[in-house]
Amino acid sequence: MILPIVAYGNPVLRKVASPITPAYPNLEKLLEDMWETMYASSGVGLAAPQINKEIRLFIIDTQQMFENMNADEQKEYDDAPGEKIAFINAQIEALDGDEWAYNEGCLSIPKIREDINRHASVTITYQDEKFESYTKTFTGLTARVILHEYDHIEGKLFIDHISLLKRKLMKGKLNDISKGKVNVDYKMSFPG
Repeated sequence: MILPIVAYGNPVLRKVASPITPAYPNLEKLLEDMWETMYASSGVGLAAPQINKEIRLFIIDTQQMFENMNADEQKEYDDAPGEKIAFINAQIEALDGDEWAYNEGCLSIPKIREDINRHASVTITYQDEKFESYTKTFTGLTARVILHEYDHIEGKLFIDHISLLKRKLMKGKLNDISKGKVNVDYKMSFPG
């Protein structure tokens, strides 16, 4: 089932999400719905707060990013062909490498994109959908998408990484999004 994406302005996007246990109700169905929602929204990542769930869960699929690149473009990134993973109860262990800029957007903040600097590498501890634990290091675009989605479970948004001046300049657009004055081709839920 395709779920509505929570729009900028909803308080759930600013809350630190809570860990879950294997007893979390209907987790398999929730994950199924999240994958369907992410693909229907043309996203490469989706965090539970974006579907109004205050839990430490996010999914990423950077494989589709690489599928849309030619061979020369793929060579620019050391993480090709990408990853498709569900992250439960994730915790960042280390950030490494130089920060680099990439133009990011967010399903909860449609029609706004900005160059965001993020570390080249992230080491993260997480559980998969069977609650098996892993500690892995990710690089390139995959690291970037993980860091973007991880921000969501920490109550942060990609616009928090830009200057105060730029945020002030986009205030009108952000207010329009929170009022539902934005056209998107996916289901959204607006505050109020």
